[in-house]
Amino acid sequence: MQKIGFAEALDTIVAGDNRFHRDAYVFLRDALDYTTKQQKKARGAAVRHVAGPELLEGVRLYALKEFGPMVQTVFSYWGINRCEDVGHMVFNLIGAGIFGKTEQDSLDDFKAVYSFHEAFVKPYLPEALQPVSPLPPILPAPKVL
Repeated sequence: MQKIGFAEALDTIVAGDNRFHRDAYVFLRDALDYTTKQQKKARGAAVRHVAGPELLEGVRLYALKEFGPMVQTVFSYWGINRCEDVGHMVFNLIGAGIFGKTEQDSLDDFKAVYSFHEAFVKPYLPEALQPVSPLPPILPAPKVL
């Protein structure tokens, strides 16, 4: 069996499941690369497998790095609105032979790992305003004679 390339696999995936933009899959592949590099730095050894929650943390960090406060806007445009969407994309890539999986991997690994609002919006909200001291009491207007 001849192995197909990433671009051809994306053509097949997007033709069969149009929930997610093609660019979302490219981002996901890049986020996996980012995650494995970060894990290699932390562990000092090559990473052979990334579990769902680990990948989601890598997606979060890489998205914040790449898109900053625009993450939620970009993800929404791509059709990614919750952690489970990333899981569906991962399993589409597994089905196309691009990503691998172990017997323990499942879509459940991606369920509600974090809230997109907490992960992508909250870091950019302004800090709570400092309490403002009350204004001095209002004085009566001077009497005009």
